[in-house]
Amino acid sequence: MEFEHRISINASAANIFAIYENVDAWSSWDPDVKSASIDGLFEAGAMGKLKPINGPESKILLTEVVKDKLFTVTSRLPLCKMTFEHVLEPNGKDTAVLHKVSFTGLLSPIFGRLIGTGISKGLPHTLRGLKLAAESGCKDVS
Repeated sequence: MEFEHRISINASAANIFAIYENVDAWSSWDPDVKSASIDGLFEAGAMGKLKPINGPESKILLTEVVKDKLFTVTSRLPLCKMTFEHVLEPNGKDTAVLHKVSFTGLLSPIFGRLIGTGISKGLPHTLRGLKLAAESGCKDVS
């Protein structure tokens, strides 16, 4: 089961990726995140924690990171894995941004319905927050 949402942001992929790399500040633009942190650098293999506004704190793992292009975070649930993909595609002066969450494993249909639908409803708000953060006077690093 998967859910995805897209938005176009008037900023470079490098500028947006710099916002992603500042994990401690995710809560400043993502209304569904109370706090987030990682141990070490923003690279594949880094472990961290994410506390959503509604829900328990979860351990997260950065499973794939390609600077200025994408990053993927996974979190384990009972008999299920939740994966968040964040993809940046330059499009002229704008960047197309995709956020996708998917559930795999034996209990994925249950977790997809229990928490996936709520996450899906929040993704447009998250993307609007990211757009505002990227477009609100932040110096473009490209």
